[in-house]
Amino acid sequence: MEITAGSHVWVEDQELAWVDGVVTSVNGNEAEVETINGNQVTTKLSKLYPKDMEAPDTGVDDMTKLSYLHEPAVLHNLAIRYGIKEIYTYCGNILIAINPFQAISHLYDTKLMDSYKGAQLGDRSPHVFAITDVAYRAMNNEGKSNSILVSGESGAGKTETTKMIMRYLAYLGGHAAAEARTVERKVLESNPVLEAFGNAKTVRNNNSSRFGKFVEIQFDARGQISGAAIRTYLLEKSRVCQISEPERNYHCFYLLCAAPPKDAIFRIVAAILHLGNIAFALEGEDSSVLEDDKAKFHLQVAAELLMCDLEALETALCKRNMVTPEEVIKRSLDPLGAAISRDGLAKTIYARLFDWLVKKINVSIGQDPDSKCLIGVLDIYGFESFKTSSFEQFCINFTNEKLQQHFNQHVFKMEQSVYQEEEIDWSYIDFVDNQDVLDLIEKKPGGIISLLDETCMFPKSTHETFAQKLYQTFKDHKRFVKPKLARTEFTIVHYAGEVQYQCDQFLDKNKDYIVPEHQELLSTSKCSFIASLFPSLNAETPKSGKFSSIGSRFKLQLQQLMDILNSTEPHYIRCIKPNSDLRPEIFENVSVLQQLRSGGVLEAIRVKCEGYPTNRIFSEFLERFSILAPEVLKENVEENVACKSIMEKVGLSNYQIGKTKIFLRAGQMAELDGRKAKLLGESAKVIQKQVRSRIARKRYVRVQTASICIQTVLRGQLACESLKFRKRTAAAVKIQKSARRKSASRKYTNIISSAVVVQTGIRAIVAHNEFRSKMQNRSATIQAATEEEEKDSGKEEEDIGKEEKDIGKEEKDIGKEEKDIGKEEKDSGKEVKEPEDKEPEKQSTVKVQEKEELPDPPVAVLEQNEPDKTDVSPDKEQEVTEESNELYHIVKEISSPIQDVLTAEDLPSEVEQLKVLLIGEKKRADEYQKQHAEAQELSEQRRKKLEETEKKVHQLQESLNRLHQVQNQPLHRLLELTTLIIRTTLMLHQLAQILHFQLQVMIQPTTLVPVLKLPRCMLKTLQPLKLQVLRTVIRRGHLMTTSDGSLCFCFFLSVDDRYKHNFSRESQCRHAKHKPHSYT
Repeated sequence: MEITAGSHVWVEDQELAWVDGVVTSVNGNEAEVETINGNQVTTKLSKLYPKDMEAPDTGVDDMTKLSYLHEPAVLHNLAIRYGIKEIYTYCGNILIAINPFQAISHLYDTKLMDSYKGAQLGDRSPHVFAITDVAYRAMNNEGKSNSILVSGESGAGKTETTKMIMRYLAYLGGHAAAEARTVERKVLESNPVLEAFGNAKTVRNNNSSRFGKFVEIQFDARGQISGAAIRTYLLEKSRVCQISEPERNYHCFYLLCAAPPKDAIFRIVAAILHLGNIAFALEGEDSSVLEDDKAKFHLQVAAELLMCDLEALETALCKRNMVTPEEVIKRSLDPLGAAISRDGLAKTIYARLFDWLVKKINVSIGQDPDSKCLIGVLDIYGFESFKTSSFEQFCINFTNEKLQQHFNQHVFKMEQSVYQEEEIDWSYIDFVDNQDVLDLIEKKPGGIISLLDETCMFPKSTHETFAQKLYQTFKDHKRFVKPKLARTEFTIVHYAGEVQYQCDQFLDKNKDYIVPEHQELLSTSKCSFIASLFPSLNAETPKSGKFSSIGSRFKLQLQQLMDILNSTEPHYIRCIKPNSDLRPEIFENVSVLQQLRSGGVLEAIRVKCEGYPTNRIFSEFLERFSILAPEVLKENVEENVACKSIMEKVGLSNYQIGKTKIFLRAGQMAELDGRKAKLLGESAKVIQKQVRSRIARKRYVRVQTASICIQTVLRGQLACESLKFRKRTAAAVKIQKSARRKSASRKYTNIISSAVVVQTGIRAIVAHNEFRSKMQNRSATIQAATEEEEKDSGKEEEDIGKEEKDIGKEEKDIGKEEKDIGKEEKDSGKEVKEPEDKEPEKQSTVKVQEKEELPDPPVAVLEQNEPDKTDVSPDKEQEVTEESNELYHIVKEISSPIQDVLTAEDLPSEVEQLKVLLIGEKKRADEYQKQHAEAQELSEQRRKKLEETEKKVHQLQESLNRLHQVQNQPLHRLLELTTLIIRTTLMLHQLAQILHFQLQVMIQPTTLVPVLKLPRCMLKTLQPLKLQVLRTVIRRGHLMTTSDGSLCFCFFLSVDDRYKHNFSRESQCRHAKHKPHSYT
């Protein structure tokens, strides 16, 4: 095959066995390959195998259909099918079965059995039923016996496959279900018994068959099962005494330990267990005795189970009889010889028991002596190669060599039949044989088995002498290899690979003769079953001294088996274990590849490759390779002529043209594929050049058209943006012009207004100064007048003193009335609400009585007559005022021009100062409102300050009383009144500082009445004072007396909710939220 850069190939890999990749470069006989996992590998061209890129993704059901029939192609195809749960695959007429390690639904049901009944091989998907059906049909049609050979390593599923074969045979040729205990049912029921005594746990399998089994299913003339027989080969007797970790003994021993023995079979099994526990010790120079009491106990139990004499059993284990012409001499055995004697007895007992079970099963099943046709099912161990391979592996591999020779002959025979059908010349094809390996093992004389028997016949022979004899005899044999630095090991090159054997125990395991002492002991057992297993020997047997070995016996049995197989038409099933962990859906390439080699599948492929491994019918060949010679299809010629023309054009020879197929030698299919790939590559380059040119042209036209469209759109957008910019510029100019004009007009208007305000202020100041000078002149005149009237004031003071006494009495009466009214108010639960006026500037006042004989109305009466704030209306308010005027005589205000002059002259400056002070106090009130929480902690300090406040209020009240006294005095006392008002205002300012609220005082020019404006926060502060709200109306220009006859200084609380209150000494504070009204 021609491998070039870009070729898809298979290359060897240590982990995956084979991995696919692409050749990156070729340098002489070496090539660099980039694998699928990204690694770069350099290897020789001879170690590369082509990969079929046209193979189906699901694989092929028959591997002879593969274009390349080699190891990596076979392995890859099996892996693909195993991944889609297709566990059966054909390799010609060989069935490969991969153990799924899980149940697959509908794989073995009755419906599927019916679908394979009568179907030709290859019509349906590969299955064990298909192979069984072919064997059954060939037996019925040709009247010849057939055999199905199931092989594979431990854990590959051989036993389960054998069960499926017998199940399908029972379905095809079984009796009606109503019949009890049919032959096929007995055969199936015998499997558990044989598995219990012949299967054990090994390193590779938990239920490994340690014997070979050939089941003969006998059929009558009608094709129904009439009998059966089971033949066993090479039971591994050494397992009874020698077990390697972590393996176990036969299952029956563990079943016995789980339950006490109930019959003679289990007595024998138990006796074997106790024999294994007997230990020996050295006595004297070369004698042996029981080691301790424990060994004596096991010996006694074994004797009881075997129902033989205790002393005779001990003598049989520790001594030997030497027969001479003169006499019989008893010889003592050393501990090693006694242990070998013990193990030999145990193995002999177990082998006799197993053979008895097989005979019993055959008798129970029943054989048909008149049957002329049978189907044999062989379930035998596969090729084994362990770290420590002993005599058992040597015999097993010898069996597989024999079967492989039979297999190769069958495969070659099948190939010959195909060649004969197609009428092609095959005489020059050489047959690959393994006869040299068989001669190495079984040739007589000179074979390994013969040398082993010869060595065993000499008492003083050891495994070392046996090994040296092998080294000398087969030192030039190509199949025999002596390992370096080895003294007791040798290697045989089998068809499946090299196996190294350790011959340490070959001699002991090969000895099969029974010790006469053991035979005599067990034949005299009181248990009839045990005695039947060991019949008495005739008198000639011990005298003859004929040697019998396991190797010779096994070679004889194997030859008998091969004779049976050669007389039947064989069918092969190769079982594969996909992984060593016995887990589903895991496919280990290296392990599977080794089993394919051991099972002979790759050997069969090699046999096919010696001839014509690849063959195709003419139509398929022309469909695949007609591209190499397209002119052939244009001509009307036969298909075989067209195929021949293609091969001649390519220049290949050594092919064969059959009747319906063309046969190619190994490598010719790869050569054709290489020529095809090269041609397709060159053609692809031409096509790619044209396609890429066309694609580039289309792309250029598209880009050009798109660029023109984009330019058109962009230019239109730029024109629109330019137009929009010009419009915005013109609009901005207009807006700026209008804005500047409006701004200039606003500035001019502001200047005019400011000038007018300034002129007005200046003119007001000038007028105020003129008015002030006039008022000063008038004050001087008033002062002169007041001096004259001082003389008359003395008398008026005496009258005022009398009036004060009368007022004191009236105050006491009013106090009592207030207490009664307070009680009535608590009982009624009604709050007294005071009327308000809508505007502070329009407060209504009540005229102050000028005559002393008229008493002031009590506060409680006013409270009763006051309407609720929510129901107050202008009409009701007017009615209340009229009622008050009717009850009390209101004296009209007496004004004097001199008083107006004094008020306007002296008070404005003081008012301005007080306003400045009140503004500062308002800012402090806002700060104290934020510190309200701290005011709670300072409550004690504020109480003390409130006590001082009461004193100030008392002083204020006295000042007001004095004002009241001098109200009707002559004009010369008016100056004193003015002074008192100023002092009173200053006291109020001090009061505001003590109470920490903002005070605003406005002196009305006509009334000389200061008005106090308190913030809302002072409502809660003034509540502890318990001052009573007075309802006395103050008219402009006069101070009115209170209900107790004293003067009241009136002020307002100016807050956000516009509360207004009047306070007097020793009165209680009651406030309510309502529309603004004046309170007196």
